[in-house]
Amino acid sequence: MLFLVPGIQETLRVNGRAAVSRNPELCASFAVNGQAPRVVIVVRIESVFFQCGRAILRSQLWSPSLFRTPAELPTAGKMLAEATAGEEGGPAYDAALPERMLTTLY
Repeated sequence: MLFLVPGIQETLRVNGRAAVSRNPELCASFAVNGQAPRVVIVVRIESVFFQCGRAILRSQLWSPSLFRTPAELPTAGKMLAEATAGEEGGPAYDAALPERMLTTLY
């Protein structure tokens, strides 16, 4: 995993193994406002490195003048539809997303 913080050049790299768990007790330990996640990701860390920011600096990753506008990017529904050959996602997914995010946040 690579952890990036907007505006910070250095990154934190974590090497290891990860697995998805549905363990009810583990999921319950991450509950917020009484709502537990359906799954959690368990990470077994093998090594951690701070990476210098040269690549981030050269890429101009945090340069607002290079940011794309939302209109230039595919929507979540479009990406999901492409990834699932149209079985999920699409315009209906995008239309329902704002309300779904509010009602299922916690």
